[in-house]
Amino acid sequence: MTRVAVFPGSFDPMTNAHLDVARRASGLFDRLVIGVLNNPKKAPLFSIDERVDLIDRCVADLGSHVSVDAFDGLTVTFARRHGAGFIVRGLRAVSDFEAELQMALTNRKLAPEVDTTFLMTALEFGYVSSSLTKEVARFGGDIGPMVPAPVAIALTERLSTEPRV
Repeated sequence: MTRVAVFPGSFDPMTNAHLDVARRASGLFDRLVIGVLNNPKKAPLFSIDERVDLIDRCVADLGSHVSVDAFDGLTVTFARRHGAGFIVRGLRAVSDFEAELQMALTNRKLAPEVDTTFLMTALEFGYVSSSLTKEVARFGGDIGPMVPAPVAIALTERLSTEPRV
């Protein structure tokens, strides 16, 4: 039996915390699909195609059993489309758990055949979030420890074109 998991998120941009979870999940499952959510409620810094491309470059060394795909709509629909029995979610701190638990229980109600697996990010990335990373980058701070190299380059280039207030 093949164990397939999806790791969904908006990944705007992918951080080292996300990459840490993806790396460890890739060792737990036979196939891992990183699902890049096209969320109409958010105004992302990077387009869906740019995010998919950046993530592809960041996970290239994880193996051919790891892929990246864009989606919109429900995560459980995306999971079913890929034949996944698992959803991987990363937790940075206990404060993440309440919202993640509610989401996991909702997904379980919608798709009882799909289980959610929580992975704690590595301690050194517990403070990292996409929004914090963008804020640090916007003000010229060092984002090297927060994001993979391809993301650092893309983020620096993108924000260098923004007008300063």
